[in-house]
Amino acid sequence: MENNIVRIEGLSHKYATKWAIRDINMVIGKTGIVGLLGSNGAGKSTTMNILCGALKQTEGNVYINGLNMKEDPARAKKEIGFLPQTPPLYMDLTVDEYLYYCAGLRLIPRSRMKSAVDEVKEQCGIAHFSKRLISNLSGGYRQRVGIAQAIVHRPKLVVLDEPTNGLDPNQIVQVRALIKEIAQERAVIFSSHVLTEVQLLCKEIKMIENGSIVFSDTIDAFNNYVEPHSLVLRLENPPAASVLEQIEGISKAEFLTERQVRLFFNGDQEVTERIVAASVQHGWKLRELNLDKSALDEIFKQLSNQS
Repeated sequence: MENNIVRIEGLSHKYATKWAIRDINMVIGKTGIVGLLGSNGAGKSTTMNILCGALKQTEGNVYINGLNMKEDPARAKKEIGFLPQTPPLYMDLTVDEYLYYCAGLRLIPRSRMKSAVDEVKEQCGIAHFSKRLISNLSGGYRQRVGIAQAIVHRPKLVVLDEPTNGLDPNQIVQVRALIKEIAQERAVIFSSHVLTEVQLLCKEIKMIENGSIVFSDTIDAFNNYVEPHSLVLRLENPPAASVLEQIEGISKAEFLTERQVRLFFNGDQEVTERIVAASVQHGWKLRELNLDKSALDEIFKQLSNQS
């Protein structure tokens, strides 16, 4: 049995005549969170779809816990839980109905089905919504249900594609904590084009640009490219810049508009949690929190030119 949960060798795929990814190679250990980072259209989703067995590659091989996805897909897929960017939810089912359905799809024996569903409901914080229609849940709780279906069969690898996309800042913090808990006993691949999320969650980064791996190293090594560290906030009831600069980790605050402010920070991975907490405590009404887009584009450009 391999020491790594994922081994990808020479993975390439093309749609018609255009290569979406070319010669992807990577290994991923058995626990912890690995960030799969890249701009829109970089090849992240193609790589994940092949990794999860939803798409057959043109060239190369993917091994999941030593099993070749191309040669033994049924056994390999049993090791994987997948949450695509749009969660595969049935809105007219209750949480229980949906999770029991997913447990059946994952061939969990009837004798273990209730305990498996109860376990993931408790872990994902949705037990109190068991009888509620999924259509009546907030975006954050729908995402939790999506994560629950991905882990109901206790997979060794969980693949999450943009799991915090479209959530408000408080929901993002909650889902982030859930992902950290899940990763304590299995490997998690966290795909995003939002650098801030990857920095806050991941210890290791694999970055794809233009269909190729342009970076594969620790988050500390990646952070050497992120200068200056800046976040852009939109606040309905913003305080003075001097107040924002008192938040631990913030070095400078400058207002771009009446309600939009750029915060420069020192790379501390907990700074966004402090911003959200301060906003709730003081009634600043945080509406958006993003890494400065120009800084992210520059990182992509810099790394792509080195590949």
